[in-house]
Amino acid sequence: MPRQIDYYFSLQSPWAYIGHAPFMKIVSTYDLRINYRPVLLLDLFSESGGQPLAKRHPMRQRYRMIELQRWRDKRGLNFHLQPANWPFNARLADGVVIAALEAALDPERFLRRAFAAVWEDEFNLADPATLTKLADEVGLPGKQLVERSATDAIGAAYEQNRQDALSSDVFGSPGYVLDGELFWGQDRIELLGDALKSGRKPYSSNG
Repeated sequence: MPRQIDYYFSLQSPWAYIGHAPFMKIVSTYDLRINYRPVLLLDLFSESGGQPLAKRHPMRQRYRMIELQRWRDKRGLNFHLQPANWPFNARLADGVVIAALEAALDPERFLRRAFAAVWEDEFNLADPATLTKLADEVGLPGKQLVERSATDAIGAAYEQNRQDALSSDVFGSPGYVLDGELFWGQDRIELLGDALKSGRKPYSSNG
């Protein structure tokens, strides 16, 4: 039976976008089953003592821009550092992923397309028509999923993901939780791969 990994992310997160392809490579290499957990970032930040980008000290904001360029080169990507339609309210876009899972549909192709749409194409993923088009492009029922995403039921599932994230000590995107051990940030993907390769027991804060 495949091992499971909880994947906490938001389509608004540049780091989830940067790490998505190498994460999926690890998933394939080690035959992992992904539990996709789209999550609202602002609430995670506030409840864990973090600061949203606009409230961070200017030196931290400047360093973030340098890091984006480093990782853009490292991962072989070509994206805008400040895309035209970012930041945006990711509730509807993240909800499409939840709606797809609810309908027993694989959200992976939509995620790849949607991440690129934000950071490379500068599309507005808060726009229902745009989301519908993106889902249709990858063979998913766009209108159905976007309409379902807007419902209270999907909103409740989104909130549950937030609660589950907090219970797992996840405080940002992306967060990968393997056997209860959190790997936070796309720059921890290699460490995740090391853990899987070695087969070691999970580390904990208790040592």
